Amino acid sequence: MSVVGNPATVNAMIQRASVALASDPVAAGREAEAVLKLAPNDPRAQLILASSRRRGGDIEAAYAILAPLAKAYPRAAHTQYELGATLAARGDRAAAIVALRAAVAINPSIAEAWRALGDQLFLEGDAAGADAAFAEHGRALVTDPALRPAADAMVEGRLADAETFLRRHLSGRPRDGVALRLLGETLVGMARYAEAETVLAGRLSLDDQDHGARFTYAKALFRQQKAAETIVEVERLLAEDGDVPAYRNLLAGSLALVADYDRVIEIYNDLLAQFERQPRVWLNLGHALRTVGRREDAINAYRRAIDLAPDLGEAYWSLANLKVATFGGADEEAMATQLARADLADDNRQHLYFALGKALEDRRDYEGSFRNYAAGAVIRRAEVHYVAGAETRFVSDARALFTDQFFSDRRGWGAPTPDPIFIVGLPRSGSTLIEQILASHSQVEGTMELPDMNLIASRLDIASLSGKGPGYPACLADLTAREVHALGESYLETTRVQRKLGRPFFIDKMPNNLWHAGLIQLILPNARIIDARRHPMGACFSCFKQHFAQGQGFTYDLTDLGRYYRRYVELMDHMDVVTPGRVHRVIYEDVVADTEAEVRRLLDYCGLLFEEGCLRFHENERAVRTVSSEQVRRPIFREGLDQWRHYEPWLQPLKIALGPCLEHWRGTNAAPYT
Repeated sequence: MSVVGNPATVNAMIQRASVALASDPVAAGREAEAVLKLAPNDPRAQLILASSRRRGGDIEAAYAILAPLAKAYPRAAHTQYELGATLAARGDRAAAIVALRAAVAINPSIAEAWRALGDQLFLEGDAAGADAAFAEHGRALVTDPALRPAADAMVEGRLADAETFLRRHLSGRPRDGVALRLLGETLVGMARYAEAETVLAGRLSLDDQDHGARFTYAKALFRQQKAAETIVEVERLLAEDGDVPAYRNLLAGSLALVADYDRVIEIYNDLLAQFERQPRVWLNLGHALRTVGRREDAINAYRRAIDLAPDLGEAYWSLANLKVATFGGADEEAMATQLARADLADDNRQHLYFALGKALEDRRDYEGSFRNYAAGAVIRRAEVHYVAGAETRFVSDARALFTDQFFSDRRGWGAPTPDPIFIVGLPRSGSTLIEQILASHSQVEGTMELPDMNLIASRLDIASLSGKGPGYPACLADLTAREVHALGESYLETTRVQRKLGRPFFIDKMPNNLWHAGLIQLILPNARIIDARRHPMGACFSCFKQHFAQGQGFTYDLTDLGRYYRRYVELMDHMDVVTPGRVHRVIYEDVVADTEAEVRRLLDYCGLLFEEGCLRFHENERAVRTVSSEQVRRPIFREGLDQWRHYEPWLQPLKIALGPCLEHWRGTNAAPYT
């Protein structure tokens, strides 16, 4: 490098240009040009000039400088990064990825290079590669040496180690914002979303401009189905940077929680116009299309996802989840090929097992079908947090608390509105059918499986335990009339976002609300509660072969399933005794046998006049989010009632766990099953 001017002067000019580059690239470019007059071959000035050109939009001028510079200095990490960013701007994705990989291989601490690499891999449709690059971007952003061990543990998947380290660190530095953000991200990775929400709220209270923390905070809210709160946070992020695809994707998911499917589909289509090779966006679009009844379009979207990512098990499972035969021999062979891979990720493997189980069931290979369902269930059971036997303790506590006297002493408490109609019970027991029937009435609005009642119960449990008082449900005994009324009003307020049609009544179809039947009667004494019930063998096996997105950890083991169903029936029997007539039972088999009679009985319980539209529920074009979406768009059929009998040779653990409940499952107000 020949230098005409004073080296000290040149170095000072280079320093000024470097500082100016981020905030004023034009000024940085002028300074670099001045340096090159003094030192025509200075690679630092050439790199700054190229970067200023790229940032100013003159991509070809930047490339003309960088191509020979990178060739002359192949081990210069920042030059390789600038070349990669410029190639990406030119649309040469493959070459950009090569240059960016070279940059991070030479210097893994260049955070912006990891981010750019992740963006290009995302565009290429390499979701796993993009996720890995973004994880490395997060690690590179951690510049405090004291936090490097935690960042390393997070990237390497050692989340428990990361949590331990970060909590120890925060005990001495409780206001360390980076540590709080990392802990929040760790807790999200561990699916401990409520804890993550609290931690990240603390981080944002220290610095509300930490967009990374806000995005993770929004994800924690979304995972708890706090739709309105998530939308507020994501729209704030989008106001800062509307081009980030992850923000737009999360907004679409949040809007789906409030049934704004026109916007959901619009967002996914816009994303695919930019990222047409992104399989997970195709997958999400398929989910939205299925929900609004565009079955063929949904199938096409799922197929496109599979074309782009043949190992994407969730796309195959989504096809299977349409509950209609969609697979052929080529599909079975493709799934088996992927399952034979030793490097297949567990998430893809379990989805493929469930999907292949459905394909074999459709062609009546029941032994092979069960073998695949069971293999998928083993993987899923190992990763879900479910404490077997917790229901036994809960039912014991509920029986002790919820007595005739308990409700008599609290008569007149709670929010008096009769608006909510709760449909509870075991999943896959006809609850979506009941919802569709009721939502076909002019006075009733169907919504979805709402998380609000469970969130109320969780808050009560946390509040009680943190004060060293009794947990839920025992803590309900200590609530005042004012507090009970406030809880009822809180439920009505948080669910208001779901009510778009202005009808007097609305449906909450969260099946797990069965455990909150006493809470519902306390805080919403005029709400209706419908117990959707089906033969235990049919209901439980239908759950066993279903891969649920979240919240049904008891369904992946036949013994767990039988015990869960047994305690559910025991609790409902108890509620029948202490609050007779408050819970209306709908037996799925009876609806199939005499639909009109059961519909009339259901409407009478809800205080609704009979409408013919309720018998033509399959003509209702409303969005249906559950796995039964395609089934309730057809007239009632009998074919699935005894499907479980084909699998009876392998269901002995379920029968044993169900015990006497096999005989008394319809509800007899009998003594508890022991």
